[in-house]
Amino acid sequence: MGWIDNAQFTDLTSEEFAKLSEQEPKTVVDLVEFILKDNAILFPVSIGSTIQNCGFLGHRFEGQTSGGSVQKKSIPQTAFRFLNTPYRKGGKSPFGIDEVGFTQIVYKLCGLLLPRTATEQSTLGEVLSFIEESEPRDLAFFDDEEGRIIHVGIVLENNYIIHAAGQVCVDRLDQTGIFNVAKNTHTHQLRLIKSIV
Repeated sequence: MGWIDNAQFTDLTSEEFAKLSEQEPKTVVDLVEFILKDNAILFPVSIGSTIQNCGFLGHRFEGQTSGGSVQKKSIPQTAFRFLNTPYRKGGKSPFGIDEVGFTQIVYKLCGLLLPRTATEQSTLGEVLSFIEESEPRDLAFFDDEEGRIIHVGIVLENNYIIHAAGQVCVDRLDQTGIFNVAKNTHTHQLRLIKSIV
């Protein structure tokens, strides 16, 4: 729930809504770019923003975008673009991100939309029995003492994981969970690994 100023919305007819809904998604891939109107900067947009309807509003976007096709091999490389991003509950940008926002934005940049909670994300894809079956790009989910899914990260090669915990970082992954070498302890208990794409 939230609010916006009256100057920040446009009424749509059913036909306009249908036409806009059919447009191929365009997602900003630059760290920060700008929406322009009449050669003046209207406002900044950050990586992961959806901008396919700019033209309808009379705005212009000149930055790079990704389309709707799934680029599964790009997931690990895209994830590393967020390395050292500070943790911020509810965040979904390089200025602050949480674990679910991290997986959601990385997958979005690679052409696949994920839900906003770790529990919802854990319902997608195919369960893998062992870490050895996983590929760089699969999602690992972690639970608490009550069995609730509370954390998610992206599996990397050689039993590593990239995830948001304090900041976006890379840690070891084993059958027990995430092992933080600096703390010399497991920080998250592995519940399951799923192949999403």
